[in-house]
Amino acid sequence: MKRFNSLSVLLAVALTVSGVPALADETPERGLVSIRSERGNFVSWQLLGSDAANVAFDVYRDGVRVNRAPLTTATSYLDGGAPATATYSVRPLLGGVEPAAATRSVGTLATSRDVPLQIPAGGTTPSGEAYTYVANDVSVGDLDGDGEQDLVLKWDPTNAKDNSQSGYTGNVYLDAYKLNGTRLWRIDLGRNIRAGAHYTQFQVFDYDGDGRAELAVKTADGTRSGTGQVIGNASADHRNSSGYVLAGPEYLSVFRGTDGAVLDTENYVPPRGTVSSWGDSYGNRVDRFLAGTAYVDGARPSIVMARGYYTRSVISAWDFRGGQLTRRWTFDSATQSNRAAWEGKGNHQLSVADVDGDGRDEIVYGSMAIDDNGSGLWQNGTRHGDALHVGDFIPSRPGLEVFKPSESTTDLTHWMGDARTGQILWSAPSCGCDNGRGVAADIWAGNPGAEAWSSSVGGLRSATTGAQVSARKPGSTNFVIWWDGDAQRELLNGTTIDKYSPNGDTRLLTGSGVASNNGTKSTPALSADIYGDWREEVIWRTSDNRALRIYSTTEPTEIRRVSLLQDRQYRVAVAFQNTAYNQPPHPSFATP
Repeated sequence: MKRFNSLSVLLAVALTVSGVPALADETPERGLVSIRSERGNFVSWQLLGSDAANVAFDVYRDGVRVNRAPLTTATSYLDGGAPATATYSVRPLLGGVEPAAATRSVGTLATSRDVPLQIPAGGTTPSGEAYTYVANDVSVGDLDGDGEQDLVLKWDPTNAKDNSQSGYTGNVYLDAYKLNGTRLWRIDLGRNIRAGAHYTQFQVFDYDGDGRAELAVKTADGTRSGTGQVIGNASADHRNSSGYVLAGPEYLSVFRGTDGAVLDTENYVPPRGTVSSWGDSYGNRVDRFLAGTAYVDGARPSIVMARGYYTRSVISAWDFRGGQLTRRWTFDSATQSNRAAWEGKGNHQLSVADVDGDGRDEIVYGSMAIDDNGSGLWQNGTRHGDALHVGDFIPSRPGLEVFKPSESTTDLTHWMGDARTGQILWSAPSCGCDNGRGVAADIWAGNPGAEAWSSSVGGLRSATTGAQVSARKPGSTNFVIWWDGDAQRELLNGTTIDKYSPNGDTRLLTGSGVASNNGTKSTPALSADIYGDWREEVIWRTSDNRALRIYSTTEPTEIRRVSLLQDRQYRVAVAFQNTAYNQPPHPSFATP
């Protein structure tokens, strides 16, 4: 397929997906967007799960239909030669009959528009170190119920630390923005929340079903809400001389999406207890946190908060209903009958999926899975790793699979397993090394199903058998994205998007004036299908941290697919994407 790279554009646009996971038809405007390009206006919209299989569409420019025949093969349309001032609406057709009303009209966006940010003021630590702020991870949700997605951004100070590093850090801030740059609120997590990739995992989701997303995050004494409320003791300073916070209360708080006000605060579970019980005594492993969102009852979302993974691992599920947090269950590896078998199984991230097909979500925590009721579902004898992918990577077998590289020098280098049982389907023997990165996704049409690859194993591997299908490994082992018009995903690495081929990657997009996050992980602020058709958008911070820049594709496609946000597994993966070592979202289904 010819790829029109010049049609790849950047924009910030009002989104029409509700903060509630799009599992029902909650997008009446269908995510309609029109993007200006050198060839005209590229119009795209969402296919809903409730749409009939034979639904077709008409596109109207300024009230006049522009397509000659009903559109049946895609949910996008290139209106060649159209003026930049055009506005568009879309009407579905069943049996050639249109409904009485079209979608809301939208204007055509310019090829570049940023979401302006307000950078927090820098400061100085007690040891005299000056710091400023860098825009980091982003999540999305309809915070105010107006039908448009909003952004929640984490600001990291430039002296953020890995848990293994001593030293003071600046405060962490969470900002909420409308896509026109209006800031809804700022939450200051305070001096008693240390800054770094492993400390603050934030979840943005509509947990109480009121049509407005909330923010759930770990807090402490001195956390200040978007309305100025202070949690706990405002004057408390629990930092020790090494900058670690190993004393004082810890909380889980839910904040209102409209203004950032505290809705409820409860004691964080699990508490730190004795620091050394987590694997060391100086404060590294005790403060390794993960977070997610899961439908553990199959009907409504719950907050998942976790602590530890190198040795002890504890995971708790919380409900937020009627303004109150209630803990549903807690899994603790230390209380299992065979404790040693369940320790050291966690990853630098988690995944959420209905792995046993009972309609309720499980937590895949690296080399183990926790059932929807909080009991251990499986552990497979392997240990900690830096990357984790859960999806239907092998279409020829039922259910989902897990692909995971391993950090342990005595462990399997990487393995593909059954997500329901943890049974290892194939693996690579130990390389005696720390295999830091790995990806599973369908990136090449020349091999059936998905492919898998990792840093320390040569070649591109079949997800089905583990056999090498191409001697040439992709140039990226970080993120993937659906970008062009075919069914395969592309490689998202740093500020570029490439198309894989055994003969060499083809550059599809190079971001201009933007930067990636999280060091060598080179991750975007967010990548997800957040509007238009099923292709995914990518959000990067600008190099000066003054804006978030959203890129989308305008490449043509003949594939028609329901909006990925209507797939529950994909939607919750978007929510937990910011957790520790960020991973790309995977849907519950296999691509053709």
